[in-house]
Amino acid sequence: MKKILFLLACSFYIGGLSAQGDSAGIQFEHADWSDILIKAKTEKKIIFVDAYTEWCGPCKMMTAKVFSQSEVAEYFNDNFINVKVDMEKGKGPALSEEYSVFVYPTLLFIDGTGTVVHRAVGYHDTDSFIELGKVAGTPGKRLSGLEERYNFGDRSEQFLYDYTFARADAMDDTHGKIAEEYLATQKDWGEERNLTFLFRFMESTEGKMFDYFLENKDKYIGLFGETPVARKLQYMINSSIQDTKEDSALDQVDRLYKKVYPEKAEEMTSDFATMYYLRAGDMPNYIATTKKHFATYGTNDWEKLNETAWNYYEFVDSKKDLKQAIKWAQKSVDLEKTFYNMDTLAALYYKLGKKKKAIETAENAISLAKSAGENYSETQRLLEEIHKL
Repeated sequence: MKKILFLLACSFYIGGLSAQGDSAGIQFEHADWSDILIKAKTEKKIIFVDAYTEWCGPCKMMTAKVFSQSEVAEYFNDNFINVKVDMEKGKGPALSEEYSVFVYPTLLFIDGTGTVVHRAVGYHDTDSFIELGKVAGTPGKRLSGLEERYNFGDRSEQFLYDYTFARADAMDDTHGKIAEEYLATQKDWGEERNLTFLFRFMESTEGKMFDYFLENKDKYIGLFGETPVARKLQYMINSSIQDTKEDSALDQVDRLYKKVYPEKAEEMTSDFATMYYLRAGDMPNYIATTKKHFATYGTNDWEKLNETAWNYYEFVDSKKDLKQAIKWAQKSVDLEKTFYNMDTLAALYYKLGKKKKAIETAENAISLAKSAGENYSETQRLLEEIHKL
C-alpha cells in the first residue's frame, strides 16, 4: 500500500475544518500531519481522513447529516484520530495523487506509518458509516487484512466473495480479477446470489461473464427488469470503446450490438454514431448521421427529436440544416406539446430570423412553463432578444 512520503518533512497542515470539528460531532484534528502520525503511533489508533472538495454534494451531506450525529461522534472520537482534507487546496492535490483519490468523498483509514489500511468512497448514512468504521478497525475485515490473506493464497469461496465487495467499495479498479476467481469456484452461476453478483461486477464485453450474461439475458430481465439490463449493457458498450481509436470505435460498437441485439443492431449503431460524433465535436459527421438516421429509421420519440433539434440550434449555422431541425422540432411538438420543445422551436425560429413565429412560439412556451411550474427565465431572455430583431 502507498505511503505519503512527502509528508515526513512535517510540512503538511490539515485545513478546511468544518464547524462541528470545534463543537458537536466528530472532532477533527488541526495539527501538522507529522504530529498526527506520531499521535496515531503513540495511541495505537487509526487515522480517519475525510477526503472532500467544496463542490461535492455528498461530502456536504455527510458533514451535515452524518458527522454531526452523536452516535457517529462517539464511535469515531473514541476509536480514531479524525482529519478533514480539502483535496483541491494546499497539500490536498499532492495527497490526492499519492493515495489515488479521484472520487469524492473518499474515506481513508491510515495507520501511524502513513499506510492505508482501509478505504471506501461515496455517501454513507449513519449506520453504514459506523459499520465502515468497525470494519476498518478490525484487522481481519479491513482491506489490508483481506489483501494479506489473498496474497498468502486464500482462495476460499466466501473469502473471494467478500473480498470482491471490499475491493469494489474501495473503487480502485482491482475487483474484476477477484470476481472472476470467485465465479470460478461456482458450479451453478444461475443461483440468484451468483446472478446478482455477476450483474454487479461484470464490466467487460469480453470473457465468460459477458457471454453467460448474454446467453441468460432473459433471466436477468426477470430478476432486475428490462430497463436496468439495457442500461447495464449500454454502459458496458460505452466503456468498451473509451480507449478505442476513432477509426475503429464505430466498427467495434457495431460488432457488440450485433452480438447483444442482433435484430436491432443496424439502427442502434446508427443512433450511437450520432451521439459519438456529437461528443467528438465533429459537426459535419453529426449532421450527416442525424439526417441519415431519421431518414432511414424515423422516430416517434418527441424527446429524441427535441434533443436533436436543440443540438442543431446550439451547434449548426447552415440555414438548410436549421430548416431541417425546425421540421424535427415541429414533429416533436405534434407528438407531445411541452414547454421544452416549444422553447426549442422558438430558438430555431429566432436563429433563422423568423421574428413573428419566434415571438409567438416563445410566448406559447412561457405559458406552458407557467402552467407546469417550470423555470422559464432563459426563454424570457430569449424573447427579449427576439424583440430586438
